[in-house]
Amino acid sequence: MALKIRLARAGSKKRPYYHIVVADVRSPRDGRFIEAIGAWNPTLAKDAERVKLDADRVQHWLGNGALPTDRVARFLDQAGLAKREARANPTKALPGKKAQARLDAIKKAQDEAAAAIAAATAAPAEEAAAS
Repeated sequence: MALKIRLARAGSKKRPYYHIVVADVRSPRDGRFIEAIGAWNPTLAKDAERVKLDADRVQHWLGNGALPTDRVARFLDQAGLAKREARANPTKALPGKKAQARLDAIKKAQDEAAAAIAAATAAPAEEAAAS
């Protein structure tokens, strides 16, 4: 049985509150779980105690092969219970193909305009130097 340490949403509409639970990967997000090992209240201020974890139970389930989701892994890393490797996707912030093509066309037009202005200003200067 594959286990995940993940979030189960609770709370009312537009007032999220999450339980950190150990569940079978096949069970639904807010459905059956094995054990609740903490809570996360994202509506609290960042300096308040937003995440509460039962460290002993977290270590127990990690030792039994439960894998945390990315968000829970962040919480565990902040609490010093598990190490999370930094993830980097530098190409995610780049524009898509069509947007990149538009940007290239705009840049090309700006370069041509700058070259035309430079040529127009250079021509009278050359005529003045020649006379």
